[in-house]
Amino acid sequence: MATASKLIIVESPAKARTIAKFLGRGYKVEASQGHVRDLPKSQLGVDPANDFEMKYITIHGRGKILTKIRKEAKTASKIFLATDPDREGEAISWHLAQTLGMDVNAPCRIEFHEITQKAVLTALQNPRAIDM
Repeated sequence: MATASKLIIVESPAKARTIAKFLGRGYKVEASQGHVRDLPKSQLGVDPANDFEMKYITIHGRGKILTKIRKEAKTASKIFLATDPDREGEAISWHLAQTLGMDVNAPCRIEFHEITQKAVLTALQNPRAIDM
């Protein structure tokens, strides 16, 4: 029986293809293509009756992407969020973690500043929690 792959989620499809070549078997790399959730534009994005809890919706056109990521996540032995190393990337990782039911305090976030095999492998050895 084959072991489950580790899933790495990045933002860019081109970055996903490059990283997949570096890592080979044992890893599946998917792209979120940027943000996947946002506050609704057609209604109030918070619930005043519930301590102003945010009401997020899937961004139009991202449903198929999220479906594919969820499918891969179900069979993954580990999920790493490797969105860009900036505040926006951190927010995208948080939204992905929320969508996938991940613990945002668990070491699931990796970051690298160059797309090289060494940088990616080093990042995989040093996961951290999402920076809230």
